[in-house]
Amino acid sequence: MTSFQLLLDGFAAALTPVNLLYALIGVTLGTLVGVLPGIGPAMTVALLLPITFTVPPASAFIMFAGIYYGGMYGGSTTSILLNTPGESASMITALEGNKMARRGRAAQALATAAIGSFVAGTIATALLVVAAPAVVSFAIAFGPEDYFALAVLAFTAVSSVLSRSVVRGLASLGLGLAIGLIGIDQQTGQARLTLGIPQLLDGIDVVIVAVGLFAVGEALYVASRLRHATPEVVPVGRAWMGRTDWRRSWLPWLRGTALGFPFGALPGGGAEIPTFLSYAAEKRLARGVAREEFGKGAIEGVAGPEAANNASAAGTLVPLLTLGLPTSATAAILLAAFQQYGLQPGPQLFDHNPALVWGMIASLFIGNLMLLVLNLPLAPLWARVLRIPRPYLYAGIVLFAALGVYALNGTVVDLFVLYVLGLLGYAMRRFGLPVAPAVIGMILGPMAEIQLRRALAIGAGDVSVLVRSPIAAVLLALAALALLAPLLRKRTATRREKTAP
Repeated sequence: MTSFQLLLDGFAAALTPVNLLYALIGVTLGTLVGVLPGIGPAMTVALLLPITFTVPPASAFIMFAGIYYGGMYGGSTTSILLNTPGESASMITALEGNKMARRGRAAQALATAAIGSFVAGTIATALLVVAAPAVVSFAIAFGPEDYFALAVLAFTAVSSVLSRSVVRGLASLGLGLAIGLIGIDQQTGQARLTLGIPQLLDGIDVVIVAVGLFAVGEALYVASRLRHATPEVVPVGRAWMGRTDWRRSWLPWLRGTALGFPFGALPGGGAEIPTFLSYAAEKRLARGVAREEFGKGAIEGVAGPEAANNASAAGTLVPLLTLGLPTSATAAILLAAFQQYGLQPGPQLFDHNPALVWGMIASLFIGNLMLLVLNLPLAPLWARVLRIPRPYLYAGIVLFAALGVYALNGTVVDLFVLYVLGLLGYAMRRFGLPVAPAVIGMILGPMAEIQLRRALAIGAGDVSVLVRSPIAAVLLALAALALLAPLLRKRTATRREKTAP
């Protein structure tokens, strides 16, 4: 069947009343939690992960897709009205969006963010439909050494890109790999790092790791830095755009989409780089009034980065669904959700569960439309959510996380592990270690270990088997480049400073 026919089947599954209801619940919850300050899409999905245990897989992933996109939409509201980005990808939106809000143009800033997100999300999802089958046909030829090399590329790319230094990124990755080793070795049957606790023989559930490091750790970190004063929220009227705003926004939307999607699909690309590039491009291309307004609240500085942010979200799903490769923190949480249902993203997922995959992709189009309808008229309502007292908010997050994790197995050990991981997540943020490499290391570490052992068994212990495949050799070369590039850039910058007069 062609991709178009499979997509139509996906729409048939996604447009059932039950799945439409789950999509609406997903986008509403995603936007509601994403609006809250300090809570980005990754934490939103992690926090809401436990509530879907009793939901059928197809409906659950339609809900997850809604939560994912809803969290992206909600983050822009916080950035514009509070100047508090929920994640690093929203920093540029806060730069111009909050200045627009303080000039009395909060409604226009929210409107261009919402419509730009809809345009970018729709175009990027259409590109996902085209790109995913092509990547799947390529990935079918992968052997054990290729999958191991792919995991190494994910480790190095995420560790070097999502952190301020390579060393801190690799330290975080090492913590994640150590957590992934806990439990019984699948080949020898020996217990590893269980400390004699029977409940740890099956390993630590990925949901506990995701909720502990992201939700609890972030809540503790942000709560430790709260001011007692109520934050100032800029008043919002009905979200709307005038003719001039439309004229100044539509090209930045398209340019942001063109930048965001390919970066999202690259290992370690993320949303930070395309949002910064989009802002820089719009600032350089600005003419007349727009050039004067940059730095004071230019609508182009909101439209372009928001489109790039949402387009990269769809791009992230390409390697996740086709290769099982998470390229961002949120993708790592989605991978944990797949594993929660006993599913492994990759070429076989498209063959064995086409209804689930294409239903999820079709729901992205539906969720985008729902979010547009929700965000434009309900912008004043989302602004009122920001007035929730912060102590109640973060206490509620910790309580909700505990209830969700306890519902997994009903054991106190899970709660103990949750709070230990929450304290670890707080310490990592406190000392500048990124959390995403730890989660990705924990999820991909066991898979990388299994594929490495298989490759060495096939090669009778000969290490050169890891580079005999052209695919593996290219992937390992890219991994080395991702690891060495930041060091080379730093050395080049230091040499220029020394030679400068």
